[in-house]
Amino acid sequence: MSQYSVRIPADVDREDTILAGFTARQVAVMAVTALVLYGGWLATRAFLPVVAYLIVAVPVGVAVAALVIVRRDGVTLDRLLLAALRQRLQPQRRVAASQPPPAVPEWLAGVANDASEPVAGALTLPATGVSEAGVIDLGSDGLALLAACSTVNFALRTPAEQEALTAAFGRYLHSLSAPVQILVRAQRLDLSEQIGQLRDRAASLPHPALETAALDHADYLAQLGQHAELLRRQILLVIREPVRSAPPDAWTRRGRLPRRRGRGDEETEPSDGARRAAASRLLRRMHEAGELLSPAGIEVTPLDAAQATVVLSAATNPDSPLPPSPEMASADEVITTPAGADWDPDEEGHL
Repeated sequence: MSQYSVRIPADVDREDTILAGFTARQVAVMAVTALVLYGGWLATRAFLPVVAYLIVAVPVGVAVAALVIVRRDGVTLDRLLLAALRQRLQPQRRVAASQPPPAVPEWLAGVANDASEPVAGALTLPATGVSEAGVIDLGSDGLALLAACSTVNFALRTPAEQEALTAAFGRYLHSLSAPVQILVRAQRLDLSEQIGQLRDRAASLPHPALETAALDHADYLAQLGQHAELLRRQILLVIREPVRSAPPDAWTRRGRLPRRRGRGDEETEPSDGARRAAASRLLRRMHEAGELLSPAGIEVTPLDAAQATVVLSAATNPDSPLPPSPEMASADEVITTPAGADWDPDEEGHL
């Protein structure tokens, strides 16, 4: 069997163009705008000069064309405008809950926000929960499981080793039968803890030269953090599994192929058994991924509940001044004392 390379385009998610490099959506918007302007000219040509109508129609046409053609960060201006309108009409303050927050308790009424401030709304996220095994519940979209993957220095390998690594990774890709995502994340790196440990342990080193080297290295790391933005790279393997089962009549007699769902068909809510079966399939697929990627030198480590929660928190709020941690309180917990403080119920001043 002959082997040949196939170039895969990087813009596979790009919309198809149908006319003069424009997509179907752009052509439809500009065509409707042209028809509206033409109809306006037919309605006003009896009493409005052509020049006066062009003064109004040309800016409108140019504005609509600019909205559907000009892009910012790969998104057209009209979609950005619609997103800005939706964001403006929705509550500006959100809380992590599936429903609007309850009323403020009476014992917090004195320190609660002023009633003149905007009411907080519910923040609906794709992930509704994380199980103890690290399985993320995506609601109607199914389940997902995260795993941290190690890296391989491909450039320093010999050609034979590079071919072996490529073949091992190709075997894993050929084994896929469900959605899989490889996510490469860049995170800010804080070396303050490592710098503090170097300086604290430098005095306990057995030789003065080692102590001097440790202190110099700590100073170098401190200067490096002041003059550059340090980043670290994390590679995650995301495996998804649907749980929504098809209705009994959704299969044809020939070939057991699913038929197209019509307007009258309703999707059945997945049961607890279906979710448990999907979770077991996720764990099995993650185990298979570890076995297939190990010959390529890639170590796959599934994330537990705390680690998956930290990844989701960092993804939803990447610019938070507090680094995400599994020890942080959840959204429905009431914090009454600082962490590690002794609570005395008889002492005044405590809630």
